[in-house]
Amino acid sequence: MTGALPHPGHSSLRHVTMGLGWDPVRATGLFGRRSKDIDLNAAALSFVGERFTDVAFHEQLTSRDTAMRHLGDSVTGDGDGDNEVIVVDLTRLDPDVTTVVFIVTCYSGQGFDQIENGFCRVTDNVTGRELARIELASARSHTGLVLGKLHRPQGDWIFTWIGEPIWAQHVVNAIPQLNGHLA
Repeated sequence: MTGALPHPGHSSLRHVTMGLGWDPVRATGLFGRRSKDIDLNAAALSFVGERFTDVAFHEQLTSRDTAMRHLGDSVTGDGDGDNEVIVVDLTRLDPDVTTVVFIVTCYSGQGFDQIENGFCRVTDNVTGRELARIELASARSHTGLVLGKLHRPQGDWIFTWIGEPIWAQHVVNAIPQLNGHLA
């Protein structure tokens, strides 16, 4: 999946969701002992040019302008479908913001190739159209993934697929690795 994906029939994206899902660690061994739980984290980071300005993730559920909201932290992957969800209302985003980058990190430190049925997706909430989807195993042994970015090169918000594996267990570790995607 590559390239920029504008909203068909409209000039700009307005409301987008990032969904992250994975299966919990299964019991192993003779007595059903579990390996270390897998704790993935979804994050949306906003930038003005190359300057980081705000974030919505498991430690800060809502951005200061309230446009980006993380709907709750899953530390195990239990349940079907999206285990973590971030919604971004681009109409409420601080007007100085030029880019919103979506990332996934593995807080518990496992590589994505050790995670069963891990996926991440971005959906246009107005049309219900999935703009991007990736199976996390494609990021191999990395602990982070830059899924894509929302940006407005011509004034209208579009989504551009990135799909780049990174080494990051926490958002703070990921920020310096995002500069190349902010131009």
